[in-house]
Amino acid sequence: MTTSEQVPPAGTTAAPAPWRAGWLGSALGGIVAVVLTLGVAELISTLGRWIGLLGASSSPFVALGQTFIQFTPEWLKELAIRTFGEHDKDALTAGMALTLLIVAIGIGLLNRRSPRLALGVTALLVLVAGAAVVSRPGADVLDLLPLVVGAIAGVTFLILLARRSLVQDPDSAPLETPSSTASSTASSAGGTDRRRFFRLVGIGAIIGVAAGSLARLVPSAAEVADSRRRISLPTPADDQNIDVDALTLDVAGLTPFVTASSDFYRVDTAFTVPNLTTDEWSLRIHGAVDREITISFDDLLAMPAVQRMITLTCVSNEVGGKLAGNARWLGVRLADVLAMAGPQDGADCLLSTSVDGFTVTTPLAAVTDGRDALLAYAMNGEPLLVEHGFPVRMVVPGLYGYVSATKWVVDLEVTRFADVTAYWTERGWAPQAPIKTASRIDVPAGFAQLTAGSVAVAGMAWAQHRGLRAVQVQIDDGPWQDATLSGEAGIDSWRQWSYPWTATEPGIHTIRCRAIDADGTVQTDAVQGVMPDGSTGLDSRQVTVKA
Repeated sequence: MTTSEQVPPAGTTAAPAPWRAGWLGSALGGIVAVVLTLGVAELISTLGRWIGLLGASSSPFVALGQTFIQFTPEWLKELAIRTFGEHDKDALTAGMALTLLIVAIGIGLLNRRSPRLALGVTALLVLVAGAAVVSRPGADVLDLLPLVVGAIAGVTFLILLARRSLVQDPDSAPLETPSSTASSTASSAGGTDRRRFFRLVGIGAIIGVAAGSLARLVPSAAEVADSRRRISLPTPADDQNIDVDALTLDVAGLTPFVTASSDFYRVDTAFTVPNLTTDEWSLRIHGAVDREITISFDDLLAMPAVQRMITLTCVSNEVGGKLAGNARWLGVRLADVLAMAGPQDGADCLLSTSVDGFTVTTPLAAVTDGRDALLAYAMNGEPLLVEHGFPVRMVVPGLYGYVSATKWVVDLEVTRFADVTAYWTERGWAPQAPIKTASRIDVPAGFAQLTAGSVAVAGMAWAQHRGLRAVQVQIDDGPWQDATLSGEAGIDSWRQWSYPWTATEPGIHTIRCRAIDADGTVQTDAVQGVMPDGSTGLDSRQVTVKA
C-alpha cells in the first residue's frame, strides 16, 4: 500500500455520501423551475405592457400559443373547431400546459443525473420561445426581456437544486465521524439536505405562483373593464326599431332569435384576448387613399350611429352547425369612415389588421355598396365584450367572418387583392367568401324517441344580404312541404321556422330541411366541406316514432 492512499484512522469512518433527491422530488423540482420561469416572465411582460414599454408578444406563453396556431395544419384547426367549437383555445391551452408539464418533468429528471445536460435542454427551449416572441407581428428585441429574466430565475433555481442534491452542506456533518455514530450522522446529514431541498422547492413554487397571480392583477385588464364601463353609448341616428317578440316563434328548444352576447360563438386566432382601452385605441386608414387619417374612439362616437340586426356566420360552420349568431350591432358605417380618407380608383380590397397582428382582406365593394357594414362598438345594447372585439370590430353583412369580421381592429389599408393576402387566404381559404344559403334543424334532436301525434319540427335559416323566401321540410322521401317562417328583421338577419309534422307511422324517420333565398335559389344538396369557402348540403335528423 502506498502512502498516498487515504485510509480512515482506526475508529473512524468516511463522511456519509451526499444526499440525492429521488425521482419524484427531481420531477417536482423541474415543474417548479418551469412555473417560476413562466410566472416571472408573465409578470415582467404584464408590467411592461402596462407602462407601454413592451408589446403583447412579450408574453412567452402567448407567443408560443400564437406560433402554434400559426403553424398548425388546416385539417387540425378544423378538427379542433369541430370538436371543441369556441372552446378550441381552451383545448389548446390545456394541450400546451400538458406539454410544458412533460418537458418540466424531463428537465427535472435530467437535472438529477446531469445538471449540465438539463441546463442545455433548458437553453434550447428558451431559444425556441425567444424565436416565437420575435416572430410575432410588431415584436422587437426588447420584447425578449421578460423571457430572459424568467429564464435567469428558472436556471438559477435549477443550479441551486443540483447543488442541494449533490453537495452535502459542510455544516451538516464532520468529515470524519466515529464509527459508533456514523449511521446516525449520515441520516442526520441526509435529513438536513432533504429538508433544505424541499424548502427550496417550496420557495420556488411560491414565487412562481405569486408572480403569475400578480400578472393577472396588474391593472391592464382592470383598466379595460373600467374603460368599457365608462362608455356612454350614443342614441342611434338610424335604427331598425325591431320588435323581437313579434319575430319569435313559440317552439320549445328553438334557438332564440337574438343571441345573447355571452352565448355568441367565438372563433379567432387570439391565444389570449387582447386588452385595449378606448383611450389607447385608434384606427389608421391609409394606402390607396387621397389622405391618410387616424381616428380616435371619441371621433367614432361623435359620428352618426347606426344600429342593425345582423347575423354573423363562421366559415368553419358545418351543415347543421352552431357557429352562427344574431345580434343587434351599434356602430358607424364603414363607408362613411372610408369616405373621410377618399379611396382611390383601382382599389378593390380593404386589408384590416387587429391589434394582435391578425389580418383580413375584404372586398372594398362590400363595404361601400350601401349595405350596413359597420365599425361596431356595441352589441345587444352594451359595449362589446372584450372577447368579441372591444373596443371596436368590423361587422360586414353577407360575408363569412374570416373575410369581414375583424375584431380589435386598429388598421385599415385600402389596396388591391393582387397586392396583398391575409392570414386565412395565405392558408388556402378563398379570398372571396359570400355566406351561402343555409338552414338547420334545432328540434327534434337527432335520434329522439317521439310519441305518435303532432311533432314540432323547427330550426333556423339564413341567406345574409339576400333574404329568405321560404323554408321547406321533407319527411323521409316524401314531398317538400313549406314551413312557417318567423317575421323578417331584414335581409341580413336569420329567421326561425317551424313545421307541424303529424307523426303516425311507427319506426325510424328522416327529417330534412332546405331554404330558398329571396331570389328563388334553392339551397343546394351537394355536400361540400368547409374549405375553401364554406360548407354545403342539407341538414337532416333521424328520429324514432314509438308504436
